[in-house]
Amino acid sequence: MEYVIDLQNVHWRSGDQHLLRDVSWKVRPQEHWALLGLNGSGKTTLLKMINGYIWPTTGAVSVLGHRFGEVDLRDLRKSIGWVSSSLQEQLYGTDKVQHVIISGKYATIGLYERLNEDDLGHAREWMRTLGCEHLWDREFRTCSQGEKQKVLIARALMADPRILILDEPCNGLDLFSRERLLDSIQELTQKEQTPTLIYVTHHTEEILPVFSHTLLLRQGAVVESGRTERIMEDTVLSDFFQSPVIVDKHRGRAYVRIQGG
Repeated sequence: MEYVIDLQNVHWRSGDQHLLRDVSWKVRPQEHWALLGLNGSGKTTLLKMINGYIWPTTGAVSVLGHRFGEVDLRDLRKSIGWVSSSLQEQLYGTDKVQHVIISGKYATIGLYERLNEDDLGHAREWMRTLGCEHLWDREFRTCSQGEKQKVLIARALMADPRILILDEPCNGLDLFSRERLLDSIQELTQKEQTPTLIYVTHHTEEILPVFSHTLLLRQGAVVESGRTERIMEDTVLSDFFQSPVIVDKHRGRAYVRIQGG
């Protein structure tokens, strides 16, 4: 498989709205990418495209080596984990955390399968990796927002996805919860069998050094893509934000401030 994700000149229209414009994007194995865009930039539309929930108006899409139109998208989705905070509202708050996590293996809301030692062992392993093993036997509703995000990531990992999409996972977190979650994501990438990660955000400072590549999306079009260290520069980001900015770097992360502000 040459590319994990391969989008070629993709357009998508909904009625009179042109939501994706000539998007081309190639993700190779062993690469972790950040997808950076402001609100309304088309990030969610692009994620829906990758998951096969919408079909390109024009252009070609291949995911995990399978070209759309030549693969059963229901089967393909089993290899893609999409972690979004909106899922929290669908889960049962009274379920124990380990049951919420194990339910990810079966793609169900609630756990209806008989528990076995393998599933319990895998759940505990992912919780340990993500630093939330202390939540074992807790009710999901008693977890903090940051803890819930870790649980959702562990839940997605139970299905052994080959692509894991983290869709604005730090949204709504305070500074300390955000850093704890980012530390857990960094720890996850050290695992030998880590899937390809796509980290979606509109905050540059959340892009960890492990995300070797970054795609900049604005108004449904790719502004720039490539190595993160090249993207996280004053000139590139000033052009992207259409406003002069200064990039301060600390420990491999980029903190943007408005020039003169």
